[in-house]
Amino acid sequence: MKQQLLALVLLLGSFGALAQNPYFALQGVAAGPSGLVVSDPRSILDVDLTVQREAIVAGPYARYAQKFLGVRAPLTDKVFWSVRDASIALSDGATYADHSSPAAPEHSVVSHVTTDEGFAHIQPDKVSMAVPALEDAARNAAETIFSLRRHRLELITGEAGEHVFGQGLQAALDEIARLEQSYLELFLGKRVVSTETRRYTVYPQADRYQYIICRFSSDDGLLPEDDLSGDMVVLQIKPSGVTESTVEAGPKDKNVVTYRVADPSVCTLLAGGREYGRTVLPLFEFGRTIRVAVPVVR
Repeated sequence: MKQQLLALVLLLGSFGALAQNPYFALQGVAAGPSGLVVSDPRSILDVDLTVQREAIVAGPYARYAQKFLGVRAPLTDKVFWSVRDASIALSDGATYADHSSPAAPEHSVVSHVTTDEGFAHIQPDKVSMAVPALEDAARNAAETIFSLRRHRLELITGEAGEHVFGQGLQAALDEIARLEQSYLELFLGKRVVSTETRRYTVYPQADRYQYIICRFSSDDGLLPEDDLSGDMVVLQIKPSGVTESTVEAGPKDKNVVTYRVADPSVCTLLAGGREYGRTVLPLFEFGRTIRVAVPVVR
């Protein structure tokens, strides 16, 4: 009876040691501390795609930027999407390294704005009820920009008055910068950038080495996998075939436990012919089943 209990302890100790290894998982049925343990190892992959949306909003005075400011400005609104980052990881955070949730969406505006993708209904150069022609309004706005720059220089050099200093000076400079930016946006427009991360779950199969995660378009961003207007985002899996183990039981061993050995497979994420992510992960679907001998106590 004591020998049987000791053999059971050795069996459970062997099971615990191998269970800590991400390349091994118990397969089948084995006795555990609380009864029978049933295990059928599977691998689940989480693919995180981070995309960036860049919106260019043309200003109402864009056509006069070259004439009054000497710079070119975008004349039409445009939206560009791009893939900024990608990651592939196993979703079993209890066994493998902690795999955090996707990053929260980010939204930033490169310049000071009144609204994210629009302009104030009352423009900053509007000082009367008169409705000037668009070119005259643009000329007045350009003159105000140069006037603000002159006043800023006078404040910095002290020509505007010797009593403007400290926090008062900084507050005046900040307000001039804000007003100048508001006027410049009327000519140069705005650039609004937002970033988001989406997670896709993949269940590998032993007879499949390629999976269409979704589709991507530089005009519309991430799309469903059945939307043919975008390029395929593909996860490719390349098994290594390296599943040998030194703990495998010999043909004469009879007291054995069955384990599944994972294959260290290369997982690559491709979109539009470009590689965005590559990592090596242990996948049970491409591994093999082995028998591990448990020492017999005599």
